[in-house]
Amino acid sequence: MTAYSFDEIIPRRNTASVKWDEFEADALPLWVADMDFKAAPAILEALQRRLDHGVFGYELLPQSYFDAVSRWFDRRHGWKGITREHIIPTTGVIAAYSACIKAFSRPGDNVIVQTPCYNAFFPAVRNNGCRELCNSLVYKDTTYSIDWEDLERKAADPKTTVMLLCNPHNPAGRVWTRQELERIGRICLAHGVFVISDEIHCELTYPGHDYTPFATLPEEMVLNSASCISPTKAFNIAGIQIANIFAADPDAVRRIDRAINDNECCDVNVFGATALEAAYDGSEQWLDDLRAYLHGNAQTVYRFLAEELPQVKALPLEGTYLMWLDCRAALHEGEPFEGFSARFADHLRFDAKLVLSTGTIYGADAEGFERLNIACPRATLTEALGRLKKGFETY
Repeated sequence: MTAYSFDEIIPRRNTASVKWDEFEADALPLWVADMDFKAAPAILEALQRRLDHGVFGYELLPQSYFDAVSRWFDRRHGWKGITREHIIPTTGVIAAYSACIKAFSRPGDNVIVQTPCYNAFFPAVRNNGCRELCNSLVYKDTTYSIDWEDLERKAADPKTTVMLLCNPHNPAGRVWTRQELERIGRICLAHGVFVISDEIHCELTYPGHDYTPFATLPEEMVLNSASCISPTKAFNIAGIQIANIFAADPDAVRRIDRAINDNECCDVNVFGATALEAAYDGSEQWLDDLRAYLHGNAQTVYRFLAEELPQVKALPLEGTYLMWLDCRAALHEGEPFEGFSARFADHLRFDAKLVLSTGTIYGADAEGFERLNIACPRATLTEALGRLKKGFETY
């Protein structure tokens, strides 16, 4: 039994919601990564107090902000020793890793990404004048693993200067183990490749799969890395822009700070700072209840597919609230495989009135997959699964 209920259906249409107002009014949108739940009560109360003050000028970040970050990651994840000197606040995780790429690469360099990967990785690499070098994950037996030989080969390329890591991984749902992360760390260190770890989904892991901060690896690997962290995904405050970059090496901090200022994303908003402190200092039970609810939602998907739609395979969800669906069984005999994901997603949208994220926006090697956001009340998810079945049957 949880202390908080996530079954309440909160109308979001006509609220200028990207998730709910970008598509047709009769379409059920389970695509972009925000949740259909109210934020934790402590966050709402803190924001209301800040709102009641009535003055929203430029603000300094108080020491309590940095203490909240440090206490949270120490208590929850055994990540010790975070100090104010290690933290560079910024407007969001995309801005964070984009600035880190800028700090540790030059135009024309290679940046390793592990596809299928979060689609915003691609423009961040290209906008810095770099080229993404895809270390495609290996899909076998409904899960993904790392192609280590390919990673070593691409890290050894003299033009490769950065690896952009996703930990936990979106959209594959993998929570990388300490052993996997250390192997990545060794390869990158050996070849002079700086690791930028996007850890925005770090709080959203499930039984048997613990998040390992890259910054808790051996010191030489930590000094060759920067970690991008934020409470926005786990506490459903993505519209309140706030994130932090952690770097242990003073020279890395200096370079990232310069890039953050060059990119004009160095000033955070007053509500972001307030929400972060309330999340980390007052919302731990809410988060634990949320994770239990999301885990139950994942089990609902597994049961439905096993009983009603066994042709579609949902990959094991170790972390995030984004389920990766293998829909290749819907492909007709003789139908071209190329473009299938987009065609199937369009069919779901217009025929079954269900909006999912098209697999191939995460890389060409994701053809045949779709991404399902399960961060919604269970009744909404059950309705979506019925529409998925209808779409599969009528494709």
